[in-house]
Amino acid sequence: MLLSKEKVRYSIIIPTLNEEKLLPQLLKQLNEPSLKENYSIEIILSDGGSVDKTIDLAIPYVDRIKVHTDVSQQNIASGRNEGAEVAEGEILIFINADIRFDDVFKFFDYLESNFVNTEYSGMACKVQIFKEEEIFSDKIFHGFYNWYFRLMNICGMGMGRGECQVVKRKVFNDMNGYNSLLAAGEDFDLFRRIRMNGKILFTNEISVYESPRRYRKYGYINVSSSWFFNSVSVVLKNKSLSKVWEQVR
Repeated sequence: MLLSKEKVRYSIIIPTLNEEKLLPQLLKQLNEPSLKENYSIEIILSDGGSVDKTIDLAIPYVDRIKVHTDVSQQNIASGRNEGAEVAEGEILIFINADIRFDDVFKFFDYLESNFVNTEYSGMACKVQIFKEEEIFSDKIFHGFYNWYFRLMNICGMGMGRGECQVVKRKVFNDMNGYNSLLAAGEDFDLFRRIRMNGKILFTNEISVYESPRRYRKYGYINVSSSWFFNSVSVVLKNKSLSKVWEQVR
């Protein structure tokens, strides 16, 4: 799907629930001087009912806030969909509140050069752990999964972690967005459906960094097992094995 060569508008959608601790670091990156001068960007906070200072801290940094506490399924999939409903951009960038960009200018430069005016429908990139918190097991685990996700895309199965997923707006609408009935595996499910009709770009040239909080609490064996069994359940039964995805703050 090719877009006009005119200046493309990006909608950055961040689902949140009690993210006062880590969200400000991400928002400051997205408000770097000159970023919005070079790119047409809007930042949307999609909040599922935070009771901490998440919304108050976000107000100076975001363009709009969508609070949704009355949806039938309150999960990260519905949070992303609610944010997309008020988005105006042709490119939707879904990122988690606990990530940081390696280089936010490089990220958008890459999108402009390698994704926007191409036939790709979606894009994903490498995910690593915050550099200051990274330990050896983090390097092994994420090194393997980044390699595995790239391989799966080469083999024709669309995969990209929800920490950062980029989707062209028309494609997202055609797919009816994320499946809000899935408490887990919604990111895998969306890219799997997109890949059935289009192409996914997985790049090693850019990275986002995430908090290790979930891995520290549950351990890599439990987290990877959950990912695996949820993905199998999504493929075979079109539903996630997990009933809820517990927030870790």
